[in-house]
Amino acid sequence: MLIKGLYEAHLPVSNLEKSIEFYKKLDLEIAYKQENLAFFWIEKGKSWLGLWETDKVQTPYHPSLRHVALRIDLEDLENIKESLEERGIAVSTNFGFPPEKQPLVLPNNPQAHAAIYFKDPDGNSIELISPLRIDFEEEFKMMTLEEWERRNG
Repeated sequence: MLIKGLYEAHLPVSNLEKSIEFYKKLDLEIAYKQENLAFFWIEKGKSWLGLWETDKVQTPYHPSLRHVALRIDLEDLENIKESLEERGIAVSTNFGFPPEKQPLVLPNNPQAHAAIYFKDPDGNSIELISPLRIDFEEEFKMMTLEEWERRNG
């Protein structure tokens, strides 16, 4: 297969300048900008995120349309809540887990991932995610990362 990775993803925004300021809080670097579009490097030269100022931002949220997940190291994920809070970014309640119970562990059997969620100024869902186990058959329920670490020591 010739595919090497995912190069770009796109999200609708209502105010490009306001969104640029938000995504800069995530330490993302602008790669390209024009009147109604900005691209931020996720991994320079490998992947970027496009923000489009458009009325399509009125499309009701659904994870298939207005969601992006960004991979981070597990060590960084464990302490990310404090960093987000310092930057004025509130953690979202997801899957019934309030902010204080995140990061959470997603049982995508045979994979397991730890993740935390928040929203950009337009309500687009941003997920920070770290793989825990790949191709490992184990049935379990969704839990907090803290519970996962106690369980898997």
